[in-house]
Amino acid sequence: MKRLGLIVALIALAAPEMASAQARACITAPEAEAMTLVAMPDILRETGRVCGARLPGTSLIRGGGSLISKYESAAQQAWPAARAAIVKLSDPAIDTLLQSDYARPLLTSLLVPFIVGRIGLEDCGTIDRLVTQLSPLPPRNMAGVVVTALQYLKTEKTRGRQVAVPDLPLCANGN
Repeated sequence: MKRLGLIVALIALAAPEMASAQARACITAPEAEAMTLVAMPDILRETGRVCGARLPGTSLIRGGGSLISKYESAAQQAWPAARAAIVKLSDPAIDTLLQSDYARPLLTSLLVPFIVGRIGLEDCGTIDRLVTQLSPLPPRNMAGVVVTALQYLKTEKTRGRQVAVPDLPLCANGN
């Protein structure tokens, strides 16, 4: 538990440096896909919890099981690339902290509520339908779809359209 507290404290200390580095750095599409893959199992799990009462018992998101396990394996493989992207956006000194076994679960536990908390219950059916339609894709392709959609929405936002998309540090051309 002490180790977890130390990680949280050090990440909090690095936050101003991360914000400064974010102004200079951007992440490429493959880096964003790796970060998406790392968070995807928890995003799916939490979306299933939030939307559970709104979806039928046969819902893929609500059931989770095999879908989530497919993404857990991909998340494990994507973690080194995602960690490198986080370091790129922050400071090389944070890499040592991110090598802890606690870092990935800590980061996803902070990120997932932010993402899933934006889900309107009226959107649960649409989300379930999208996940069901995209579920045959390999996890890396699903992450690519998510990142491509975010890049498109970010472009639309810069064109002055009212789009609710987080201000992610995605490189303009995706490379």
